[in-house]
Amino acid sequence: MRLVQLTDLHLHADPLARSRAGVPYRQFLAVMDAIKQEKPDLVIVTGDISQDESAQAYALAVEQLNRLACPWHWLPGNHDQRPLMEAVHPLADALMLNEWRLLLLDTQVPGEPGGALGSDKLVALAAQLDRQLAPTIIAMHHPPVEVGAAWMDAISLEDKDAFWQLIGRYPQVKVVLFGHAHQAYAEEKALNGFSVSVYGSPATADQFLPHAEAFAVDEAARPGYRVLDIQGTGWHTRIERVTS
Repeated sequence: MRLVQLTDLHLHADPLARSRAGVPYRQFLAVMDAIKQEKPDLVIVTGDISQDESAQAYALAVEQLNRLACPWHWLPGNHDQRPLMEAVHPLADALMLNEWRLLLLDTQVPGEPGGALGSDKLVALAAQLDRQLAPTIIAMHHPPVEVGAAWMDAISLEDKDAFWQLIGRYPQVKVVLFGHAHQAYAEEKALNGFSVSVYGSPATADQFLPHAEAFAVDEAARPGYRVLDIQGTGWHTRIERVTS
């Protein structure tokens, strides 16, 4: 099974609107063209679909995502309006991928750039993991780890320690995918006798400069996406970049 993650589209109602380092809609189209060549079995979009919180931005995204020859799912980021998303495409929280399970977590805190799960969502996550022992991928918007950029780490997942304390009880969790950081990232998170692979993906919009103390755009980095190829209980992952 081939899963593709794209993230942080930051689309505007106007498809010609510019961002700091490009035109988000044009970059999104270039990424979508490349993804179609991957022939994925599933595409997930890990948040920040819209920059201007407009219904038209979501319509532009859905129009292109619906042209994929596979199912796709999304979850909200800090810039998103959940009701506008739900109006045009459902928000799933759990999917079966053959022998694997995918959980999509909503880490949005309305009005805040940083994210959190909160006690209720953590309890619900534990209940899901108690019910299903299949190898599990968790996708979310906010990084549950420090990515090494001080300003981004300040607006990551607030209750990351509680998240990992919970995950440490469930060795069936194999992979965590996140967005928000606008950069490629990979880490093996050591827990209680097992580890979890934690991956971030480039944005389809602007890329952020790794290891920056303050906000900075990486103007040399190109838009991209992450591919996760699953075989049995193992997987291989790679980052692909595109020219828009």
